[in-house]
Amino acid sequence: MLSLGNELDVLTALRAATAQRHAELDTRTPLAAEAPDLRAYRDHLHLLEAWLAPLQPALADTPSGLPPRDYLSLIRADLAHPALAGLPALPSLQAALLPQLDDAAYRWGVRYVVEGSQLGGAVLYKRLHDKLAPHPLAYLRGDGSPGPRWQQFLAALRGAVVSERQIEQACHGARQAFDSLIGLLDGLSSSSVETAGRP
Repeated sequence: MLSLGNELDVLTALRAATAQRHAELDTRTPLAAEAPDLRAYRDHLHLLEAWLAPLQPALADTPSGLPPRDYLSLIRADLAHPALAGLPALPSLQAALLPQLDDAAYRWGVRYVVEGSQLGGAVLYKRLHDKLAPHPLAYLRGDGSPGPRWQQFLAALRGAVVSERQIEQACHGARQAFDSLIGLLDGLSSSSVETAGRP
């Protein structure tokens, strides 16, 4: 188990446990294209909607001091924006419910992935908000800089996940959260290839 000094450190362990999966997603999501357009943003939202829907039980118990955030409402509002009207139909995507959401440490690992994704969203917003105007990109914009929220979350994470067993469960939850999103991305990619191949 990874440690920081003489203490087990959950953040160090989570980063190591998810680094490869994180790197894969950074190059494969619809917005990772060289010049993403509104269709890419729509596909990105659709992917995240399918991923987050079954994770709601893990996101319901917001850590103390961290304002709740309704990710799905933000995504669905962006999907309903008129700028996305007229795009081709979306493929059906559905993620399986993760198996251990009743375990608190496992949920911390899942939330680590979801909360961390907001940091990437802020970077994408800066890169794309002019190019994809007039769409407001509300999901990527969030409710301000994600840095303070992320620091609050990390403090709560380190206070709640401290034993070796808890850290292992958190890492397990984080890996499975990434794997769920990668599986949906595989499904989205397959649907895109099939659609492109039709006459």
